[in-house]
Amino acid sequence: MGKKIYVGNLNYRTTAEGLEGLFSSYGEVAGVAIVSDRETQQPRGFAFVEMATQEGATQAITELDGKEFEGRRLRVNEAVNKPRPPRE
Repeated sequence: MGKKIYVGNLNYRTTAEGLEGLFSSYGEVAGVAIVSDRETQQPRGFAFVEMATQEGATQAITELDGKEFEGRRLRVNEAVNKPRPPRE
């Protein structure tokens, strides 16, 4: 079972391929989703990376939190599922 990681404080020009390359040195990356604004389609400065193993996720969180990437100091931690209100 994979483990989802929150990655914040991203450079707005960061690509999914760039994040996959960064995280792949800690294990297999199962997926990358960069979050964009619904109306403008502009990146919002954070993403979710899913690692294939818990061990890879733990190592990536430990080693990448606070590390500089593309000119920004990353915030990396375990993703938390938050309940969302229904859309109207």
